[in-house]
Amino acid sequence: MQQVAAALSVDDVSVSYNGMAVLEKISFAAAPGQLTGIIGPNGAGKSTLLKAIMGLVNVDCGSVRILGLAVDKVRPKIAYLPQKNTFDTDFPISVEGVVMTGRYPHLGWCALPGEKDRRIVEECLHKVSMLQLRKRQIGQLSGGEQQRVLLARALAQEAELFFLDEPFAGIDLVSESVIMGILKELRSEGKTIFAVHHDLSKTEGYFDTLILMNKRIIAFGKTKEVFRARYLQETYQGSIAVINGYNELMVVNA
Repeated sequence: MQQVAAALSVDDVSVSYNGMAVLEKISFAAAPGQLTGIIGPNGAGKSTLLKAIMGLVNVDCGSVRILGLAVDKVRPKIAYLPQKNTFDTDFPISVEGVVMTGRYPHLGWCALPGEKDRRIVEECLHKVSMLQLRKRQIGQLSGGEQQRVLLARALAQEAELFFLDEPFAGIDLVSESVIMGILKELRSEGKTIFAVHHDLSKTEGYFDTLILMNKRIIAFGKTKEVFRARYLQETYQGSIAVINGYNELMVVNA
């Protein structure tokens, strides 16, 4: 049987800020077509891990390969959904204008969007149920609506790998349901998705695989195998209480 090449390989990656270690010798390889959650306490380096993978921060050592190639060789195949509070909602741009920026990696130098690009933008807005608000200024939307628009932008890029930093933070349940449904559709299409996540009560229903981390990898593997009390307690350094086994969890001071 032919072995499936890793969608993402991270080998011995370390990152520090001002001499303080943020990531310590991170290594793992992820197969394509997986929906992976990244879990850990505040300050564990989850957002930094995403940025290190995409080449958005300098690494002290180690390497990253995406689809077997260096990141710069496959950048158009990578879509990034940053934390919601990093997006300037005061910028005078419409909903469809935001989504159109996802098409820029496919446009030539100084090229203008064409009919195909406009069609893709419309399709992506329809997928996230935001087509009716396409002319609205992005800052006039609710937090959940803004997050759906940012996901539509990522969809418009037609990427192979999606990196989402806390996509469900501070949004309504309807938007969370819409976003999660789309992520599962992407997985069924063979796309590879990584999402930083905090709500442990939904972890088992959301992710195929998990990365539990606190500056270093505590556990990585199938959710049913690593979403266990012993790994969670090590990840949260004792600040997690387990009730009636590992399926019912209450996080304390995490």
